[in-house]
Amino acid sequence: MSQTDKKRNNLGKGARWIALVTVSLTMMFGYFFTDVMAPLEELLTRSQEAGGLGWTSDEYGFFSGSYGFFNVFLLLIFFGGIILDKFGIRMTGTMSTLLMLAGALIKYWAVSRSFDGSLTLPFGIGTYSMQVIWACVGFALFGVGCEIAGITVSKIIVKWFNGHELALAMGLQVAVARLGTALALSVSLPLAQRMGGVSSAVGLGTVLLLIGLIFYLVYCVMDKRQDEAAPDGTDEAFHFADLRILFTNRGFWLITLLCLMFYAGVFPFLKFATKIMITKYGVSEGLAGLIPAMLPFGTIILTPLFGGYYDRKGMGATLMLLGSMLLTLVHLLFAAPMGYWMIAVASMLLLGISFGLVPAAMWPAVPKIIPMKLLGTAYALIFYIQNIGLSLVPILIGKVNQANTDAQGTIDYTVTMIVFAAFGVMAVLLSLRLKHVDRKEGYGLEEPNIKQ
Repeated sequence: MSQTDKKRNNLGKGARWIALVTVSLTMMFGYFFTDVMAPLEELLTRSQEAGGLGWTSDEYGFFSGSYGFFNVFLLLIFFGGIILDKFGIRMTGTMSTLLMLAGALIKYWAVSRSFDGSLTLPFGIGTYSMQVIWACVGFALFGVGCEIAGITVSKIIVKWFNGHELALAMGLQVAVARLGTALALSVSLPLAQRMGGVSSAVGLGTVLLLIGLIFYLVYCVMDKRQDEAAPDGTDEAFHFADLRILFTNRGFWLITLLCLMFYAGVFPFLKFATKIMITKYGVSEGLAGLIPAMLPFGTIILTPLFGGYYDRKGMGATLMLLGSMLLTLVHLLFAAPMGYWMIAVASMLLLGISFGLVPAAMWPAVPKIIPMKLLGTAYALIFYIQNIGLSLVPILIGKVNQANTDAQGTIDYTVTMIVFAAFGVMAVLLSLRLKHVDRKEGYGLEEPNIKQ
């Protein structure tokens, strides 16, 4: 433990938990906005005469993937990580929360009014209405801010909890963030139905992002005071030449690819899950969002629980392997020709366990492999690769669903779920390889985080 860490700990154990709460609330509101439209696919694809926006399944898939467009194609999240390591937590976090709010305002404006015309995108991507295009622009800008805020918060937690309850702290932050997802999946559809449509739910999310910005500014004041009391003079400065340490690290790349495959099998699935509950399992519209909402509610408990286990007992690589195996099993169950709603509930419970295991072990594993001076860039690169999946997989699934829609408009989700299961299989193979490399390189992924 560095002398800076010791001084910071002497200032009081409660300080680091207060810091955790403030940044966790900021991310909770960000996650709420990320998934606020996930339960609204039925309203979005309903005709305008029937009170919807008249989007197609392809347009909804394109919109869902737009979250990562700027991050992936303009490399903005990668540059955000370099900015974080170069200029620090306070400036980067404030910038990112402002970007989240700006993107939310554009998206709210787009879904609140009508547009004429459409735009045909190159390379055969498709033709989309201008309302969809503007909503995508806002969502993509929000995605830049949200992802950079995510890597900033990860580095904040390592800064305050290194050598202590690191996995528990990261698990709690993830749990609070998942609470935002759960609330979005639970309340978004009923709110939109009762309060005038899609724009009401998006408007609520925008207001919450403004509150999240205020929470982060409070953290900045607190962090500045702590740095003045315990000045950080021991950490090495970031240099661009140090990036070779990152690019040549096998363990880092295995975790990065594991993150890509695992999250590709979870987050894009959630964006389609509400309609799957309605179409395949016959759940009513008013209750359909509650079954996918079980996933984040489960991780609220399980992620800190598994994180605390990792802190005390270790076995991080093993936890990632178990979670990946469960992910594969769940999607195979959803692909099976069984339309009983209890199957959907049981599968979602298993997915909740999987979604608790992998993040609880994966994010605290990165500081064991990468030095602190490169941690922001490391998380940024992981999030960048993850965003490739978050951008392209929903587009792929939207086109798969369109191809498997019959003349009555009913979608057969069998092929869709097999695609998701394939991501799980890849995550299992990567987890096995990570365990092997950890034994060879001695990263300590199977060792506890808490140092006596």
